[in-house]
Amino acid sequence: MKIDTNDILKSIFESLDHVDYIRPEEIPNIDLYMDQVTTFMDEHLSSTKRYGEDKILTKTMINNYSKNNLLPPSVKKKYSKEHVLLLILIYYFKNILSIKDIETILAPLREKYFSGGQSFSLSEVYREVCEIEKSRIEPMKASVQEAYEKSGQAFQNMPEGEDREELRLFAFLCSLSFDVYLKKMMIEKLIDELASKEKE
Repeated sequence: MKIDTNDILKSIFESLDHVDYIRPEEIPNIDLYMDQVTTFMDEHLSSTKRYGEDKILTKTMINNYSKNNLLPPSVKKKYSKEHVLLLILIYYFKNILSIKDIETILAPLREKYFSGGQSFSLSEVYREVCEIEKSRIEPMKASVQEAYEKSGQAFQNMPEGEDREELRLFAFLCSLSFDVYLKKMMIEKLIDELASKEKE
């Protein structure tokens, strides 16, 4: 069975063109009950689900995040805009990092920007980071395209046919995975350094 990798890649690039983030002004300025928070997250992040039955956020998850010190506790069972911003960040981090690593990354945000009183609000920090990420989409597409083209030239010594195409797809998947592996390794080294500084 032949997979048309070129069509898949084109489809991925088209979906990347529509990648956006939840803007702070889209988050209600009133405190929300847990059910309202999970509904908000489901409505705004449903396009990121791989499978329809995947859960974006559940009550159990929120409780676990609070227990593990990722999220400050609710106030009278209500969650602020800052809670929602942290939950969005946790949602993206949890796909690649451990709970302990996420706690280390978010500690400065919780301590310095969560309750306000700083020159910079958590909303501004979040918006700045998201804008940086959006600006990286085009360079990332170029990098993926380069990996695809290199993989498409692999296994030249094999006869043309389904086996060679399968191996070229495998080479492309390995290339993308290696990129993720290296970045994850760098992230973990930075987190370890951050954690050791916090202990000092």
